[in-house]
Amino acid sequence: MPRLTTIGFDADDTLWQNEAFFRLTEARFAELLSHAAPQDHLMQRLLEAERRNIGHYGFGIKGFLLSMIETALEVTDRRVSGEVIAEILAAGREMLGHPVDLLPGARETVMAMAGTYRVILVTKGDLMDQERKLAQSGLGDLFHGVEIVSDKTAAAYARIFARHGTGAEQGMMVGNSLKSDILPMLAAGGFGVYVPHGLTWALEAAEIPKHHPRFAEISSLSDLPGMLPKLLATPL
Repeated sequence: MPRLTTIGFDADDTLWQNEAFFRLTEARFAELLSHAAPQDHLMQRLLEAERRNIGHYGFGIKGFLLSMIETALEVTDRRVSGEVIAEILAAGREMLGHPVDLLPGARETVMAMAGTYRVILVTKGDLMDQERKLAQSGLGDLFHGVEIVSDKTAAAYARIFARHGTGAEQGMMVGNSLKSDILPMLAAGGFGVYVPHGLTWALEAAEIPKHHPRFAEISSLSDLPGMLPKLLATPL
């Protein structure tokens, strides 16, 4: 049996832009609340709210939107105006309707890998929003399977790669998040290929597992096909 049978691709900031839209909305949020708190303080309070709320709202735009509203209430001692709340809600709706912007090499790389391996999409976040983005991306027909999960853990990867492939040990995750895409996949016994994105959410930060034999880092998705033989030849 071959050492690699199935490749999973992350979606947000691996195949298409995502974090950039959050940063733009954060800037708009800071401007709306500039009378109540300095930007650095406001962003710290927002990050704290997001960290608290992940367990309640999950990942994605809707949880982010609720965290912005909660932060606005906190920094104004619950005196935030209805107009500001309406602006925050409008910003969230704009994010949910933003066109999908594929990253360089996304389509070509998935197509190339699909010719040799089973390729699956593994993403987390709001179900409706992720389904919308996949449909608009034009990549849906390239994948042998799609998994939208509430969180990415070693146990989740073990189940997913058993369902869509021959187990995590013969699977690989390709993504921009060390915390979500790489470390739990390595813990499940699989390969992890890290593709850094210029913008990374603070809650996704983690240490690079540089010396792990099943880990590799590439600068672009387009480098994946050429890098694979070297990674797969590495003694385990």
